[in-house]
Amino acid sequence: MKKKLVKFLAMGLALTMGLAACGNNDSGNASGSGGTNGGGGEGTDNSSLAGTYDVTLWVSEAEGVADLTKTQIKRFCDANPGIVINATVEGISESNSASNMITDVESGADIFCFAQDQLTRLVEAGALNKLGTKTAETVRELNTEVAVKAASVGNELYCYPLTADNGYFMYYDKSVVKEEHLGSLEDIIADCEAAGRMFSMECETSAWYVASFFFATGCKSDWTTDTSGSFTGVDDTFNSPEGLIAMKGMEKLVKSPSFMSSSNAADFAAATPSAVVVCGTWGSSDAKEALGDNYGVAELPSFTVDGQSYHMGSYSGCKLMGVKPQADATKGAVLQQLALYLTNEECSLERYESQGWGPANKAAMDNEKVKADEALLAFNAQAPYSVSQGNIHGSWWDIAKLLGTNAREAKTEADLQAGLTAYRASVDALFQMSDEQKNAFSLIGAFSGYNWDTDVPMTEDPAGTWTAEQEFKAGDEFKVRQGASWDVNFGVDGTFNGDNIKIDADGTYVVTLVYDSAAETATLTVTPK
Repeated sequence: MKKKLVKFLAMGLALTMGLAACGNNDSGNASGSGGTNGGGGEGTDNSSLAGTYDVTLWVSEAEGVADLTKTQIKRFCDANPGIVINATVEGISESNSASNMITDVESGADIFCFAQDQLTRLVEAGALNKLGTKTAETVRELNTEVAVKAASVGNELYCYPLTADNGYFMYYDKSVVKEEHLGSLEDIIADCEAAGRMFSMECETSAWYVASFFFATGCKSDWTTDTSGSFTGVDDTFNSPEGLIAMKGMEKLVKSPSFMSSSNAADFAAATPSAVVVCGTWGSSDAKEALGDNYGVAELPSFTVDGQSYHMGSYSGCKLMGVKPQADATKGAVLQQLALYLTNEECSLERYESQGWGPANKAAMDNEKVKADEALLAFNAQAPYSVSQGNIHGSWWDIAKLLGTNAREAKTEADLQAGLTAYRASVDALFQMSDEQKNAFSLIGAFSGYNWDTDVPMTEDPAGTWTAEQEFKAGDEFKVRQGASWDVNFGVDGTFNGDNIKIDADGTYVVTLVYDSAAETATLTVTPK
């Protein structure tokens, strides 16, 4: 199945890292592929896969990942004489990778990495080649049960587990936060206030973190889609007695003078430094560098409401590696073998060493250094309180993050309940949008007093051009999106899911979007009036 293609004139976000070509090496052998069967080409041997293949891979944009991937591909070829891979390795974020594949499968990468919450959409878009029976057995044997589940739709495996560390926990300064206080949110807040230090957690700027308080009390927000990927319903219990308890817990943090809505481990080295930062494994290096001997890391604490304690929850997930369906079955088999190799024990440990990524591969997880990693220990300690992240409506992230601001601004319990009621009304409204509203474009960003929480409508002319006239200040940032959702959005130069558009000088600007689905193009201009 091929989704309707939407090609964009400026795809500069993906940074081409160059070619990694690998050729024959008689010293290699087939065992280096991580298994003689690659899936999709079952029953073949390496001699039948011999040939030269041009392959595009999208990997993480983190520094060093593309170069490491090229080295690993070279090693794969050395171990498989006769297979020559001319690999173009591009650095691109997991979210952009998935969005670009869903938008234009044909032009997408042969192998690409993405977060697990995008799996269903990618399967529905026809962007993933299901693993063959023997390869699926190998993947199930080599990887954790949680990671295998993340890579599956029903009982079918559609991709390869890459990491099992996508979640958050707590870094802290041992000189400020007492060890005996680690289990209590209230005690940690008190320690931060007494020291004049900050407590960084994105409770007003990210629904991903706001959900922590609601998962603590047993709330859920589970979304369903039809076969086309359109959202058809949601089982959401945030607006409930349990949700009100969550709001009371969050209120304790966001009303503290030490609260800062951030998840940046660099906050430990800020002018007014943080004593606590809630984020994931990616913050480990900055936290260690800033804190030195005072570096501490732990699972999230509990908060207490009306005498009952609630352990803070979290979202968790895996990063996955997928293979695009191929017209050439032989190339498809090679790609499956390559993906299996790139997610094996050796490659997983190399990514851990260079990036600190937590492996999904069981043998790599059993490595002594990995087992001793404090950040991964905290992630694993938090895991029993985490919720696996599924496919979520793109507008939900804007709706749910407002609950943090509601909690901070509330003066009474009735105000907290009003925030939950407004939240539920906004969620329900997503299923009441007209086709006109779903197709309409708007501006959203940090400008004119807005903080990525309000859509400013654009106007469509008879020719199908969307425009908006908006006053901006230097430093303002925004994007253009469709249907008040992040599923279709444009950034710099009209790049799909691209970087924020930043304004250099004060003034009134005309924002113009030409969106031509028939020609499969979109252009975006921002010009001073």
